Amino acid sequence: MKTGIDELARFCKRKGFVFPTSEIYGGLQGFYDYGPLGVEIKNNIKQLFWNDFVTNNELIIGIEGSIITHPRVWVASQHVNKFLDIMVRCSSCGNTLKAETLIEAKTGIDIEGKSVSDIKEILKKHKLKCPKCNSLLTEVEEFRLMFETSIGPFKDENSKVYLRPETAQLIFADFRSVFQTSRLKLPFGIAQIGKAFRNEISPRNFLFRLREFEQFEIEFLVNPEKLNECPLYEKIKNKKINLADDNKQGYKALKIGELLKRKIFASKWHGYWLYSFFEWFKKYGISEKNLRLKPHTKEQLAHYAKACIDIEYRFPFGWKELHGNADRGLFDLSQHEKASKEKLSIYDEATSKKVLPYVAAEPSQGIERAMLAFLFEAYNFDKKRGYVVLKLHPKIVPVQVAVCPLVKKDGLPEKAKDVYAGIKGCFRCFYDESGSIGRRYARQDEIGTPYIVTIDYDTLKDNTVTIRDRNTTYQQRVKIEELNNKLWELINA
Repeated sequence: MKTGIDELARFCKRKGFVFPTSEIYGGLQGFYDYGPLGVEIKNNIKQLFWNDFVTNNELIIGIEGSIITHPRVWVASQHVNKFLDIMVRCSSCGNTLKAETLIEAKTGIDIEGKSVSDIKEILKKHKLKCPKCNSLLTEVEEFRLMFETSIGPFKDENSKVYLRPETAQLIFADFRSVFQTSRLKLPFGIAQIGKAFRNEISPRNFLFRLREFEQFEIEFLVNPEKLNECPLYEKIKNKKINLADDNKQGYKALKIGELLKRKIFASKWHGYWLYSFFEWFKKYGISEKNLRLKPHTKEQLAHYAKACIDIEYRFPFGWKELHGNADRGLFDLSQHEKASKEKLSIYDEATSKKVLPYVAAEPSQGIERAMLAFLFEAYNFDKKRGYVVLKLHPKIVPVQVAVCPLVKKDGLPEKAKDVYAGIKGCFRCFYDESGSIGRRYARQDEIGTPYIVTIDYDTLKDNTVTIRDRNTTYQQRVKIEELNNKLWELINA
């Protein structure tokens, strides 16, 4: 049976991965803190995104924008007017609920993109009641998702600013400066990782929906006249990818080229970036059977998007968005041109013309959602061992190698510390000599450590150690002078 969200949350708290913020004061809904192991997992995921899509990708460069920026940025992007959610309020007890959560749970209806009047009709038709006082629900209103704060000594309309609800707008606001200083040529992308804040009506499902989270986003820009000139597309056009079925429960594996013909993808670049992230999740341990693409309908599209497709993960609470990828067109740069009165078009050397770059793809990834999916995928209760074995990818785990003396005597700890000193500069390592060797193996299995190096009495005779594999418990003997190379080979296999 698949692990439930509550079970995983309890496990994460018990092992020091994630726990409610300021728990001694009762916590705060929608906010979590990351313990010594959890912060390592989160940082590793961020680093893998950055290494794979920015550092090692000649088409992408990175920036880091401020969390608070000029409020006109959010007026220009239309977040101030359109970044809203729909809330249902009980007129009897005052209980407030997110319309999407309530209606989906009670009726199974997907209300994304529905208007306030649509929601009222659904409430009336299905006679939905307040879960708190059992009164009929009739009051529906829009709710702004942006957090407001103020800067300076006085709080008034002139001091009002917003915590950013996404990282994308800083890329657009900084676009001209980035282009002028980076000597870029179209097509290219600008990426950033950073905090975002959304005043969610009802945060839920542990790390899935939060009020404070981190995003990794890329804005991939092309000449609008060359939207389908994607040389990388030829390598992937015959690759298959899962597309959600009409019955909403399954999927069909179809070729990328077929999806482009059917206009599921907005362009070749859109298809290329979706496939790249789909494969990235597979690379680091997500099973293909738990991933699929889900295109947005016209009424579901955000105000800025010409097209959008989600990569969904099969969570225990259903297929839900793991990753979003929108074709934003010319919306953002044109909006900022109008609002700022500054020209943002650039000279394209390939066509010898000035153009306003077109956002052909915007891969948008919540770091916490990625972490949640990896944890669900890795969580495995091993009946034979009698405890959880967390089968995380070796690049994601908080500890890659544990070093353990067989017993705490006869010079084994001293030898083990020498071995530990020789490898800790190359891998994320942990030294453990406390308790029985079996208990130490179990502790490391539970936190996902893929390899344990054990120093025993044979080590003192022939300078060899054993490497134990987390998934299989198989042990192989290796000479100490070959240990670094062997561990490197195993972790990067």
